[in-house]
Amino acid sequence: MKQKRLRDYGVTIGKLETGAYNAITDVKGVTVGHVTISEGEQQTGVTAILPHQGNIFREKLIASSHVINGFGKTIGTIQINELGTLESPIVLTNTLSIGTAADAVIDYMLEQNEEIGRTTGTVNPVVCECNDMILNDIRSKTVTKKHVLKALETTSETVEEGSVGAGRGMVCYSLKGGIGTSSRQIQLTHGLYTIGVLTLTNFGSLPDLTINGQPVGSQLYNSMHSLEEIPDKGSVNRYSCY
Repeated sequence: MKQKRLRDYGVTIGKLETGAYNAITDVKGVTVGHVTISEGEQQTGVTAILPHQGNIFREKLIASSHVINGFGKTIGTIQINELGTLESPIVLTNTLSIGTAADAVIDYMLEQNEEIGRTTGTVNPVVCECNDMILNDIRSKTVTKKHVLKALETTSETVEEGSVGAGRGMVCYSLKGGIGTSSRQIQLTHGLYTIGVLTLTNFGSLPDLTINGQPVGSQLYNSMHSLEEIPDKGSVNRYSCY
């Protein structure tokens, strides 16, 4: 059964047209892969983004990062901000698995590039995270290098959303969080541009949830008198491609 998305329920946000997938993969060359772990108290996973289908180390991309009210454990943003380039895939996972994920990305890049660490410099793996400890036994550190490599090796233009990959154990606005994606097309005089976004959401409290200008969260909150209020804390990782 095809996964339903927000527009399937009659909610259209914004005036711009979407790409064919309404996903980050509408940007040519971008693909996304997930590995989801769902075994009892272990509810976590990995999401991998390939920014293009060539050799990323040799064909670097212009890139930048920006932090708003964050204290994440992201790996790789210092070089991105210093040099303005991206030279590896982007991997998302839970907070305590970033070391494992970075090691896997390094292996992935070394396999493809014999010159790394010999005739060139080293490589900058980019791994970002959110804390999924509410729904996942994060201390078990379930994610392995095999999970990361599988996500990298099984990317596609079709992006599954929701409680998958790195989004498996996430909570957003006191509801189930996870992976989201969309795209918009902008027609300028000199050409058509596509902006694609992928998010890993894990933040907020229910009364603050607004959808297309409607206070959906406060309406739900008022109708659920037994709901225990959850403090507004957490993070959202957002990745944009142009």
